[in-house]
Amino acid sequence: MPTLNGSVVLVTGANGGIGSHFVHEALARGASKVYATARRPQSWDDERIVPLALDVTDAASVNAALVAAPDVTVLINNAGASPSTSSILSHSDEEIRANVETNFLGPLFLARAFAPALSANDESVIIDIHSALSWWAVAGIYSATKAALWSVTNSLRLELAPAGVHVVGVHVGYVDTPMAAHATSPKLDPADLVRQVFDATEAGQYEVLADDASVQLKAGLSAPLDELYPQLATRTAK
Repeated sequence: MPTLNGSVVLVTGANGGIGSHFVHEALARGASKVYATARRPQSWDDERIVPLALDVTDAASVNAALVAAPDVTVLINNAGASPSTSSILSHSDEEIRANVETNFLGPLFLARAFAPALSANDESVIIDIHSALSWWAVAGIYSATKAALWSVTNSLRLELAPAGVHVVGVHVGYVDTPMAAHATSPKLDPADLVRQVFDATEAGQYEVLADDASVQLKAGLSAPLDELYPQLATRTAK
């Protein structure tokens, strides 16, 4: 089974609410080093935490991170972007590109870059943070990119399994971070999310459904579309 004890972890988006919890919880579980990455990395008060500049949308930055952190055994694709509106037809070109590059291409290119190093280790892990909105297309380009990342995670899992790399996909609704400050729905404590993710990882699980919304949405995928999207039934009835 994969273990965090003695691991070397790289967290993208480490300055954020979820990312910082990944950093601290990895150390609490015995990680020997954590690369805490962000476009503008912050300072940390623990010598085991290595601040590292990383823009997941920039190929040169990804390559530089690979050179700076060749000993990574656990890659956590946590960095994300979200648009200002849920209407996919109202997004600007810049919003669409930013979401595609950050939420989809970034994790894919990072996983591809680190795959050889991870494959050389017996207990390596990739953790991809999806969203419950991977299965519910109500958030425009954000939903689309998270759905694409879900598919990529499934592909990575199959391709890297023969090399012993364990790939975990994480689905969650609202988490109590600044990104979800606008939401009035129930929010999961980021510390609880991270504990669930690491518990599942160390138990050898492939997928984390971190809250009721994720469980219900995945179960609903087999239902007729107008049950998942009742607005379609309303439209048909007119």
